[in-house]
Amino acid sequence: MKRRVIVALVYAVLAMICGVFYREFTKAMGFTGITALGKLHVHLFLLGMVVFLLFALFDAKFGLQKHKLYIPFMVIYNAGVGIMCIMLIVRGIYDVIGGQAPDGAISGVAGIGHILVAVGIVLFFVMLLLSLRKNDKSSGDKE
Repeated sequence: MKRRVIVALVYAVLAMICGVFYREFTKAMGFTGITALGKLHVHLFLLGMVVFLLFALFDAKFGLQKHKLYIPFMVIYNAGVGIMCIMLIVRGIYDVIGGQAPDGAISGVAGIGHILVAVGIVLFFVMLLLSLRKNDKSSGDKE
């Protein structure tokens, strides 16, 4: 459980750093419009910190880290969140500096990140449901 809380803390720190970067970078560039950088802060808090705090709670109850899908979940989900956030940074910097962004490439890579996050979420629920089934069988609960 401690490792999941540490992962959540890392995501929280990254979210705060990205929030400061967004504020200071747009201020330094004199940018007042909407940018993808503004969404990065929230993505890291929700997809990173909140998900891993919830995972830590489920892990404490059901021992999810012992499941065979744990490592694939961690790798795939974190890679997906990382790719998504990097693409938010790239698109956000293009938004602020006013350059011609390679929209197709950014959207394509961001789409891969979204797919990986979706696969990670599916793996999480499969782990959770299999753990619940195992727990129900061992306790004799028919719910």
